[in-house]
Amino acid sequence: MELNYTKIGDYLLPNLTIEKQNNERINKYGYLRLHYLKVNDTALYTTLLMKNKLTNHLVSVSIEAENRLNILMKQYKNYDGLLSEKSKIDNQIEWVKLMNNYKNMTEEIILNELIYV
Repeated sequence: MELNYTKIGDYLLPNLTIEKQNNERINKYGYLRLHYLKVNDTALYTTLLMKNKLTNHLVSVSIEAENRLNILMKQYKNYDGLLSEKSKIDNQIEWVKLMNNYKNMTEEIILNELIYV
């Protein structure tokens, strides 16, 4: 990859841009990863940016996080017998509490294993 530079005053600054890629979206986990890299791992952030691989990295993190979220939520639902349609109708508040608990546990796992590493 060839870098172009712009002279500003006495300094040559690299022209770093992120190329937009087709049909690839970054979800909230990708943006959390981006923020983490900017704040806590600037070396990796700069390297990915200079090699034009930052967008691909964020998209792959987004996809992996969504896949893991779906798998873990399905496992939690199947593990506990309290999440049936009958229990949803009979006791909606308890069902919502369980679902929120499972979602929070799943997101905590994703954040610790994929985002903040």
